[in-house]
Amino acid sequence: MPDSLATASNDPDVGDVVVTVADVLAAQARLRRYLPATPLHHAERFGVMLKLENLQRTGSYKVRGALNALLAARERGDRRPVICASAGNHAQGLAWSAYRLGVQAITVMPHGAPETKIAGVAHWGATVRQHGNSYDEAFLFARELAEQNGYRFLSAFDDPDVIAGQGTVGIEIAPYAPDVVIVPIGGGGLASGVALALKSQGVRVVGAQVEGVDSMVRALKGDTAAKDPVASLADGVRVKVPGFITRRLCANLLDDIVIVREAELRETLVRLALEEHVIAEGAGALALAAGRRVAGKRKCAVVSGGNIDATVLARLLSEVRPRPPRKPRRRTAEAAAAVPAVSPVSTLPPITTVMPVKARRIAVEVEEESTW
Repeated sequence: MPDSLATASNDPDVGDVVVTVADVLAAQARLRRYLPATPLHHAERFGVMLKLENLQRTGSYKVRGALNALLAARERGDRRPVICASAGNHAQGLAWSAYRLGVQAITVMPHGAPETKIAGVAHWGATVRQHGNSYDEAFLFARELAEQNGYRFLSAFDDPDVIAGQGTVGIEIAPYAPDVVIVPIGGGGLASGVALALKSQGVRVVGAQVEGVDSMVRALKGDTAAKDPVASLADGVRVKVPGFITRRLCANLLDDIVIVREAELRETLVRLALEEHVIAEGAGALALAAGRRVAGKRKCAVVSGGNIDATVLARLLSEVRPRPPRKPRRRTAEAAAAVPAVSPVSTLPPITTVMPVKARRIAVEVEEESTW
């Protein structure tokens, strides 16, 4: 672990709260009945496997943590109404989970949250309150409402049940035996859960953040001052202060955190749509954007969500012109030995006699997978 990631390993803010691999396995047992496992897609042009959480219920991995938290609360006999603050995906996950379990849910979302996400929350019958211009302002308002009305406040990331639920993403990745998994980081719930699930198996786990939206990196270096994140396409990770539980877990478990430039993120999102036909939101393309800076033979990037406004996607597709992908290298000698010779047929017209030779030449030029 880099020294910069070790400074917060003894963070005293979270007391005796502990989240373990056993909690992740218990979450998997709870969620199996309700949520399907999402597929892995091999993105050949990127040389990376993609864990497609954009195909999860409500279009994001967030439903895993929300549903696990409600199911665990029901086991404990806690049936209070639940309130959360969210830029959108956690709110949708909570709304869907509350609908399935018959729990009253209230969501506080900042002004400027994507209309797609607001509509998704309302669709499942949850109460939507909009407050503030950032996640952190919505967070303070939701905590105030919880205290005033006796609601249970459910953090989008700094909750043991939520972290365990997000860790089931790692459980589903494990059978594919990657050597490194790249995960986007906002508050740290997904990164913490995936690292819990995979580190014991020797898998490296690397986080990804956007330049200017790097609260976790700063916190792990000892800078815990609240700082407004810059505007970013990755609205789902714009967190001013990361979680305290997640900060401790990330400090102990992550191998590194990569910082991505905004331009790289925009280009990656467009390439993902045009070349791999995968629609991702800004935060969903973040791990893949970081992939080019992470070494590994079997890399896996988590596409955390696909809830992007149609107008934003249309603007990106019209404005961003991705660089053409690097041409794949070609193998000649080794492949030529594997291609059987084809004898020309003398009875055919002369033009056809050269076809087998051309076919051999084309077959020899076997495209080698590009790496990113």
